[in-house]
Amino acid sequence: MRSPKLAALELRRFGRGALPRAALVALLVLPLLYGALYLWSFWDPYGRLDRIPVALVNEDTGARADGKRITAGDDIADGLRDSDTFDWREVSADEARRGVEDGTYYLSLTLPADFSRRIASSSGDSPETGALRVRTNDANNYIVGQISRTVFGEVRRAASTKTARSFLDRIFVSFSDIHGETVRAAKGADKLSGGIGKAEQGSQDLADGLADARKGSGKLSKGLKDLHKGAGDLEDGSGKVADGTRRLAEKVNAADAEVGPFLKGNEKAIGDTARFVADSAGRLRGDLDALQEEAPAAAKDARAASATVAGVHKARCEDPALPDPACADLRKARDAAATAAGVAGDVSTLVTDHRDDLDELDGQLATLEKQARALAGRAPHLSEDLEDAVTRINQLNTGAGKVAAGAKKLNKGLGTAETGARDLDKGVGELKTGADDLHGGLYKLVGGSGELAGGLHDGAGRIPDYDKRERDLRTEVMADPVRLVSDDLHKAPNYGTGFAPYFIPLSLWVGAMVAYMLIAPMNRRALAAGASAWRIALAGWLPVVAIGVLQTVALMSVLHWGLGLRMVRAAGTVGFLFLVTACFAAIVQWLNARFGAAGRILVLALLMLQLTSAGGTYPVQTSPPFFNALHPFLPMSYVVEALRRLVTGGGLGPVWQACAVLTAFTAGALALTALSARRRQVWTMERLHPELSL
Repeated sequence: MRSPKLAALELRRFGRGALPRAALVALLVLPLLYGALYLWSFWDPYGRLDRIPVALVNEDTGARADGKRITAGDDIADGLRDSDTFDWREVSADEARRGVEDGTYYLSLTLPADFSRRIASSSGDSPETGALRVRTNDANNYIVGQISRTVFGEVRRAASTKTARSFLDRIFVSFSDIHGETVRAAKGADKLSGGIGKAEQGSQDLADGLADARKGSGKLSKGLKDLHKGAGDLEDGSGKVADGTRRLAEKVNAADAEVGPFLKGNEKAIGDTARFVADSAGRLRGDLDALQEEAPAAAKDARAASATVAGVHKARCEDPALPDPACADLRKARDAAATAAGVAGDVSTLVTDHRDDLDELDGQLATLEKQARALAGRAPHLSEDLEDAVTRINQLNTGAGKVAAGAKKLNKGLGTAETGARDLDKGVGELKTGADDLHGGLYKLVGGSGELAGGLHDGAGRIPDYDKRERDLRTEVMADPVRLVSDDLHKAPNYGTGFAPYFIPLSLWVGAMVAYMLIAPMNRRALAAGASAWRIALAGWLPVVAIGVLQTVALMSVLHWGLGLRMVRAAGTVGFLFLVTACFAAIVQWLNARFGAAGRILVLALLMLQLTSAGGTYPVQTSPPFFNALHPFLPMSYVVEALRRLVTGGGLGPVWQACAVLTAFTAGALALTALSARRRQVWTMERLHPELSL
């Protein structure tokens, strides 16, 4: 039998009597009781604040300011009674204190006797701040205390704004009188400033001219100082150069006296000798090459000759029966051949082992040959080259001496010029100081008169002369300069709409939990028939899904048409809740199928964990770290976030993410239930005698 048919049979079982039908109705209505009743009770608490009794104590006796009667306490009391916030009941101070203590009133607001007097003091010499006194009792209700702090903050700001209006209005009235007197004083200051200004201008021109002269003399003095320093360095350097060229000339001339005559008389011999050296080096390089090539062969031939002579000696002289008279000579020949072979071998070894040294010697001989041939080519002109070098060095020595003498004279002249420039700069500086003092005195006088005139004109221009309309407008703005303009995206119209995404999944979870108290998580008929594990899991899941769909329809119908829940995406909300129902049913089914009676306790525990970590009331970030850690791993976290977007609007990213997560939870729970069904098809002692049954 297929799973849908088994599910239909399971549901049909509830139509066989009055009690099963009543149980089915209870299943359908239970989420409605959870969701609708909770949301109904919290639907719009802020819209009913006028039903909360609070005490108002008005002890203000009033005051007088600028001939006018001020009754700030009565004004505030009248405004509070006309508002829709709280049920204000004007009582005495003692009654208010007793009422807040015993719970008759949730809080009290006291306007002290000197409230108007303190507000009126703002126009006097010793301004004081008026105080509103609020008394709450969290033992009566904590939330009311929180609401009252916000409400009385608005009351305080309103009272402060009204007080500031009267104070600022008196200030603006005084501005007109001050404005006229300031204009007359400014005209007189203009005449004084005009005459002093002409004298100041002349002193300014003189000071500017001397300032330019001072800058020029300063630059001249600094430039000559730098030139003098550079000339000193030039004198030292040129002297050193002259000394060096002189010593060089002396050495070159001495060398010319000694070498010159020799070069003139021996140029041909030097050339011949150089060519001889070059030729000898070339032949020696050839001999080295031949030695490297022939030494190993000569050593080989010497060893062969030594072996031949030794063989002849052995054949003719080592047999005593046939003595040979030439044995003595053969013995000498044998020894000489052996010695020659040893020497040839040593030479060959030496050539082989020192090939790198011989190559280096060959390179040096090549260099010697090249340089010797170059010397042979220049030999006919050596004396001429020497004479030319001596002439040039002597000319360099003479020029260096003249440069050193000129640098010395330049350094001396620049020293004198530097001293004169310092004296000039000092004199111009003293003149500028005097001109600055003159200008400073006149400038201060002009500045003072101009500042007086300008300040009076500026003051007259800045002191406003308002008429009544402008005065009222500016008083209004300054008394309340900042207004709050709020922009609420996707605003929830009331408290119940804001909490609906939290209570709706709670109701559906409870519906699935109670459904599996009446419906077996694994179909007994399928288990008895030995059906496949997946068929057993689906047969136990589909009836609860069908009931959950009906629960969802009933709940959302009452919330929408009964309480007035408005959803931005109504069809999407209902469709998403069908998926939520399927997911919750699969999870609760697996816990009951796998853990039996203990599974019901686990279902309740998992519900508690989801409610505390889903962030349905306060943001989850305000919860302890334990709940922050659980938040991303439980399905209700994603359900709450998605329902907020579906009910009040916003991007659908969280909705698609929630659909993916719930689908994964559903598939995983069904797979685990199928695994549990396979285990249930095998009877064990634990199943025959369970430790706990509910």
